[in-house]
Amino acid sequence: MADDLCFFVKDSFVLKAPKKSPLVLRMIVLVFAMVCGIYICSVCLKQISTTTTAGFLNIQLTERPCEKPEIEPSEVPYLHFPRPISYSRAECACNPVRFFAILSTQRSGSGWFETLLNSHINISSNGEIFSVKVRRSNVSTITETLDKIYNLDWFTSASKNECTAAVGLKWMLNQGLMQNHKEIVEYFNMRGVSLIFLFRRNLLRRMISMLANSYDRETKQLNGTHKSHVHSPREAEILAQYKPSINATLLIRDLKQVEDTAAKALQYFNSTRHTIFYYEDMVKNRTKLVDVMNFLKVPQRDLMSRQVKIHKGSLSEQIKNWDDVLKTLKGTHYQSFLQADYQI
Repeated sequence: MADDLCFFVKDSFVLKAPKKSPLVLRMIVLVFAMVCGIYICSVCLKQISTTTTAGFLNIQLTERPCEKPEIEPSEVPYLHFPRPISYSRAECACNPVRFFAILSTQRSGSGWFETLLNSHINISSNGEIFSVKVRRSNVSTITETLDKIYNLDWFTSASKNECTAAVGLKWMLNQGLMQNHKEIVEYFNMRGVSLIFLFRRNLLRRMISMLANSYDRETKQLNGTHKSHVHSPREAEILAQYKPSINATLLIRDLKQVEDTAAKALQYFNSTRHTIFYYEDMVKNRTKLVDVMNFLKVPQRDLMSRQVKIHKGSLSEQIKNWDDVLKTLKGTHYQSFLQADYQI
């Protein structure tokens, strides 16, 4: 009886604590792993989706074309939206920019004129870029330099960068411009570059300025420093003391050569969008600067320059051999150059 009881108890114990099936445990672990895997995958997919969406949004914002303002169809080729490589134009990315070039000859007031333009908050004129010979060594270097300027990737003290409305340079006729005029005209027309011709009416005064500037380049009258332009009356007074002697024998030939070069430049670049200004007209009538701003389609501003004029007054006081010059030009096409053409 005791044995039976004991057997009963043992059987009861066995029934109360049966062994768990390994298959059930495996199923539980498998289900748990599947749930975790699904959760992790869903989180990853969300992150990838968000990043991809953001990436697409960024691309769309970057590539979104700027809306051109309502202007005459003829003006459309001259509106540009540069995308500099070296920086972002930020909120000004869709502000249109006009390309220009000042074409001139040395000592024709182009330096003074350029400082006036650069006093405008939206104009960047980057100076005499092609005075460096390597930049004008061939057509390829010329166009590469121009591309960098008009892409707003050329940095000078004049650069307004992001919110520039007009960008350009000063280019002398004897700096590769005339020699490569066909390719340059093609480039200007293709890129929609507007040209500002700046000449001097009185070529005799220009000749005096050229000779005086060459003399100072050699002698460096201002404390051992050569200055093509000055910003104080005292400096101007010192430089004006030099009176050049002009070769009267070659005078008419030299004046005609300058005239012919200017006329040829106008002929070469006639197919471009351009305008012509004269230094003397701007000195006498500052409303000419309004015409320049209208040509560049920039807001009207008061323009100013710190430059001080060097040679003033009567020509008879500025030329050492005045009697020879007077005798040579009197009765010729150039006689008007002997008169005072403006007062300062």
